[in-house]
Amino acid sequence: MDYFSYKKGKLFAEGVDVARIAAEVGTPVYIYSKATFKEHLEKIRKAYGEIDTTICYSVKACGNINILRFMAEAGSGFDIVSGGELHRVLQAGGDPSKIVYAGVGKTDKEITEGLGADIAYFNIESEAELENLIRLAKQKNKKPRAALRVNPDVDPETHRYTTTGKKETKFGVDIKRARKVFSDYGNNRTVQLCAIHIHLGSAGHTVEPYAEALEKVLALIEQLRCDGFAIEAVDIGGGYGADYISGVSPTAADYASAIVPPLKGKNLKLILEPGASVAANAAILLTQVLYPKKGGDKKFIIVDAGMNDLIRPPLYDAFHFIWPSQVSDAFVTERRDRDLQLDGTEVVDVVGPICESGDFFAKDRALPPVKGGDLLSIFTAGAYGFSMSSNYNARGRAAEVLVDNKDFSVIRRRESYEDLIELEK
Repeated sequence: MDYFSYKKGKLFAEGVDVARIAAEVGTPVYIYSKATFKEHLEKIRKAYGEIDTTICYSVKACGNINILRFMAEAGSGFDIVSGGELHRVLQAGGDPSKIVYAGVGKTDKEITEGLGADIAYFNIESEAELENLIRLAKQKNKKPRAALRVNPDVDPETHRYTTTGKKETKFGVDIKRARKVFSDYGNNRTVQLCAIHIHLGSAGHTVEPYAEALEKVLALIEQLRCDGFAIEAVDIGGGYGADYISGVSPTAADYASAIVPPLKGKNLKLILEPGASVAANAAILLTQVLYPKKGGDKKFIIVDAGMNDLIRPPLYDAFHFIWPSQVSDAFVTERRDRDLQLDGTEVVDVVGPICESGDFFAKDRALPPVKGGDLLSIFTAGAYGFSMSSNYNARGRAAEVLVDNKDFSVIRRRESYEDLIELEK
């Protein structure tokens, strides 16, 4: 699953004791495992090796330029949703011919930047956006390729905020409208509308919704080809589950077993946009216990990380396994379960210092006893962790550290007070 494990009661990221990182860099700190990123990427590549597949890592999940750089070196393409993400990828050495650009509200400036970079595909989310792309492409004398994003009306049964494949969402067009979009715009001489894109949402935990959506999309592609349109690729997006809880999510091979067979012999390139399934288990957020506190019958563990550092628990009701970075033999565990209770643990709420009742990482969670100064590891924090962090309460964002075997380096320094006001001067 990842390269974070206990050795003689101490948590290691690959070959580095995380307590050493805390001592040198401070807390809170995001600690990334390079080996985990690369292994998950390779598992996906291997799973889909039988067909022509382009893997486009989703930058929004975790977009530090140093991570993007080694992902590009490993052969990954990129899924972007903004001009800023395009800039990051290009600065990291990403190959423009393996960039797909999604997003329901691309500005003229962002579209023009994508045209200038000669990216692989614009994922089109509406007729109005397609008209605008045609207009701008004519101005720049470009002939970009585009994929129409359709909603197959399939529910992956995730959190309501991360479900995007239903017909009522703001993304894409209803699959029933797709043929008319091609009829109206498919023969224009500027934008090559030659692919179909879908994205069901994030944190899926079953293969079946993807199989159902692909079946609908392949039927649509067959109709479009009969209508005379050349469809060369299908982009089935991302959202593949990550193991926030041990063994819950399907593996890359599990997904591929349902996705690859229907595509064989269809003369279609496949594009994947994995994010969390690559990044989530590649990081922990390491935080220090400030002090325990009693409130009625409840016990709180107050830590120095806050919801500005990791907002997923209050925003998505997301579960993150939390465990001390140093434990006795009785508490060494490789299981990451919601209801893990070992003899000697106590039920607590793990909360941060921010002035919000929603500032929490776990409620009614069984943990080994901890005291002020101890370190807690918040696992599976690589996806939508640092990338969604903020300066709320005028808090500097955490440092980011990359571990590579027995070495580590700071890939983003901790923000200072001066950093907080620099752009306001």
